[in-house]
Amino acid sequence: MYKQKTKETDRSVIEFIEAVENPKKREDAYKLLDIFTETTGYEAKMWGPSIIGFGSYHYKYDSGHEGDAPLVGFSPRKAKHSLYFAPGETKREELLNQFGKHTTGKACVYINKVSDIDLDVLKKLIRESVVFLREKYPSK
Repeated sequence: MYKQKTKETDRSVIEFIEAVENPKKREDAYKLLDIFTETTGYEAKMWGPSIIGFGSYHYKYDSGHEGDAPLVGFSPRKAKHSLYFAPGETKREELLNQFGKHTTGKACVYINKVSDIDLDVLKKLIRESVVFLREKYPSK
């Protein structure tokens, strides 16, 4: 049976950010914290050891696999910041074309630094992800 690894924890978001070694990455993490908090209206929570998430939703796939995840989030990784938005959200690709310097993975968008991206587009990506996930996985 699959056991979900990334769960909401009681760890301190501020302590986690303060532990980021690179001062510029730490400064950018605080900027992202402010933007995600302001845009979502949710309090930041730690998910697993290294993801700062905002809000949550419960998903259940056709396979029967289910769990909880943050609506959006980020992680100040050593190499790049990982930004977590809803996979499958229909406006994502269009917005990413206007986003600025980034790369993408299966579920993540990676940026080197906040100054590389358009903050208005970041806010739109955050809002679109939250709306998409709230509609796809409505709370009971």
